[in-house]
Amino acid sequence: MPEMPEHHDEGSAIASTGAGGATDLAMSEAETLEKVPGGPDGTGPDKKARSLWSDAWHDLRRNPIFIISGLIILFLVVIAIWPQLIASGNPLDCDLSKAQEGSQPGHPFGFNGQGCDVYTRTVYGARASIQVGVLATLGVTLLGSVLGGLAGFYGGAWDGFLSRITDIFFAIPVILGGLVLLSVVSNNSVWPVIGFMVLLGWPQISRIARGSVITAKQNDYVQAARALGASNSRMLLRHITPNAVAPVIVVATIALGTYISLEATLSFLGVGLKPPTVSWGIDISSASQYIRNAPHMLLWPAGALAVTVLAFIMLGDAVRDALDPKLR
Repeated sequence: MPEMPEHHDEGSAIASTGAGGATDLAMSEAETLEKVPGGPDGTGPDKKARSLWSDAWHDLRRNPIFIISGLIILFLVVIAIWPQLIASGNPLDCDLSKAQEGSQPGHPFGFNGQGCDVYTRTVYGARASIQVGVLATLGVTLLGSVLGGLAGFYGGAWDGFLSRITDIFFAIPVILGGLVLLSVVSNNSVWPVIGFMVLLGWPQISRIARGSVITAKQNDYVQAARALGASNSRMLLRHITPNAVAPVIVVATIALGTYISLEATLSFLGVGLKPPTVSWGIDISSASQYIRNAPHMLLWPAGALAVTVLAFIMLGDAVRDALDPKLR
């Protein structure tokens, strides 16, 4: 009589090396992989689904553009808050006897037309420029998101009214508006410049927020929440805003660099920040008349401005790539 095959308990090792044993081994391995959360590549059914934000952060951490631009911005923010860490002098201390002189020991960037240290003024100039850019971006984003989000959610007469208002603001040239509005302001602080940027900058964010909310409120989960009796405020705050804010963040991040550049432009034209405030735009304006005899006066503040704007634009591009599912 042939011996009956031994019965193996489930999960026991397969000792046979025949065809049947190989099949049983393959099936055993498959069952084992199914029991491992996420499977061999981390995409199994037991793996918890990641949200848009976790996916975006996962991509950003591996994006060299985001890392480089983030480090540059972090450095600029640190020196804007604590410029004395790398510049021990006073940006307002000037010596006319050294006017337009080039690099010297202890003064690597030379001196400007008033005999002030260009290096110290370049370092301290980051404070005003970044302060204007960050605060203007926050104001524009907050005002534009609220107005645009409400218009997109409620629609009707409010949407039509806001659309006409934004059309009027879009028709105003930014530089011309700055020349007209800021020329009558005698305040030397950064607040008039920030207020002007918020006044003329919110329509762009408003349009983005409106379109994003209109798209989000048509999704099935919003309709289900409405059918279950959720209030308008709950739907707007809990269901629509988290899924509509990504385009606003992308546009605001890119716009931050634009506002820094706009502040320098207005200061160059004489209607932005004014002395004794230290700003890259002011230094570029004062150095433009000496560009042939002392180009170093223009090179360093203009280079700092260009690097800062480029860093924020690179950061915005990286954030856009991470938050836009169509680019994955």
